[in-house]
Amino acid sequence: MQEAIDFLINKNPIFREIIEKYGLPAIPKRPQGFETLVLLILEQQVSIDSAKAAFLKIKACTTCNPETMAVLPDQEYRNLGVSRQKTKYIKILAEAILNKELDVESLASKSAKQVREELIKLKGIGNWTIDIYLMFCLQESDLIPLGDIAVVNTIKELLNIHDKQEMEIHAEQWSPYRSYATYLLWHYYLNKRNRKITY
Repeated sequence: MQEAIDFLINKNPIFREIIEKYGLPAIPKRPQGFETLVLLILEQQVSIDSAKAAFLKIKACTTCNPETMAVLPDQEYRNLGVSRQKTKYIKILAEAILNKELDVESLASKSAKQVREELIKLKGIGNWTIDIYLMFCLQESDLIPLGDIAVVNTIKELLNIHDKQEMEIHAEQWSPYRSYATYLLWHYYLNKRNRKITY
């Protein structure tokens, strides 16, 4: 991590300022597999806290595996606080695994590009979900998820870049440590708002 931090500080003093003010960021880690993908689907476009609450309800009431989640009645999902749309996405994911269209275990041995190509085929799994899975579960070190509102807002605030394409071009100079740049941007975003998140 220190190598990545030194590299980024060298590229832009804003990273040094973040660390001086708020300390080093946590490096998010989540287990690979179906459960984490379910949690990521739940986290799409809602707060992490409300997604986690729904996820914990699922875990308390049933087994969060493809076999169970594929046949869980829609009404049961609703009782657990999962929207109709997300219910559909979770079932599509579960069925893809059961039908051997997706081998989640094999993703760890594939390149980021191959992982993206496999997961993007599934309705309900877009680039943000894939980026976070790659970063949190597969420890991909060179991604900037510009589908993430906190990342985008922090770049706007700290670097005064307001166009996503320009953000992408600007972030190229942070390669091969764009994920670490992302962790620092999140770290700033959360600390400035006095929010704590456990990944």
